[in-house]
Amino acid sequence: MASPPAWERVEELLRVVLDLYTGGFERILAVLGEGGPAGEALLRQLADDQLVASLLVLHGLHPDDLPSRVQKALVRVRPYLGSHGGDIEVVEADPHSGVVRLRMRGSCDGCPSSAITVKLAVEGAIRELAPEVTSIEVEGVIDVTPAPARRAGGNGTIETGWVTLEAGVPSQPERLAVREVAGARLVLCRVDERLYAYRDACPGCGSVLGNGRLAGAVLTCSTCGRRYDVRRAGRSLESEDLHLVPVPLLQRETGVEVAVGGTAA
Repeated sequence: MASPPAWERVEELLRVVLDLYTGGFERILAVLGEGGPAGEALLRQLADDQLVASLLVLHGLHPDDLPSRVQKALVRVRPYLGSHGGDIEVVEADPHSGVVRLRMRGSCDGCPSSAITVKLAVEGAIRELAPEVTSIEVEGVIDVTPAPARRAGGNGTIETGWVTLEAGVPSQPERLAVREVAGARLVLCRVDERLYAYRDACPGCGSVLGNGRLAGAVLTCSTCGRRYDVRRAGRSLESEDLHLVPVPLLQRETGVEVAVGGTAA
């Protein structure tokens, strides 16, 4: 085990290296700032890169403050929230404590699936652009603290994060498709131009929903006949305490992405 004087030298060396990196980044940003519109465009491109942005945040040099980056993160997930008639707003983003406070709105307010939405969609987007955030608090939802992504393992957990669906996405209205993503079975529902994703299990009887029938925005279980409103986060039309488990889905120019996580069913 190293002696105290040796640890002091190691700590001093680390401080010197960190100061060197900080000075180098500061000089790079200064040069870009002097480069006019072209320099500003390059700076923005670097700041939008996840790895570079993390380094800039580490050294306190990111051109966007914490509230701006949190707002930018929410722009990414608003299409998913809007597809369920909901939205989310920033109450506070404290750069000193790293605490972000949010408020769910619309159909997401009080929805029993809000915790899943926050954990997989909102928290992931914020953590990507603001890695210094220490916790995310949402009014009406149990506190969600940033955690590292999980990979499939022997304990039944499955990876979190956005996964691009290469094929098997329904293209016609009132069509269903079943996909297995990162160990989870999902049922994809096409309602008009909008896609929705849910775990492939009826909360009433436990049967798969891929064999069910989609009429308009109503998905009917083929086993027990229970009906669920796909547009309203999978709420049951018969029982208020039953709802499907929604999976965040984004339709981007690059394709359809879903975010799954938790324990494989």
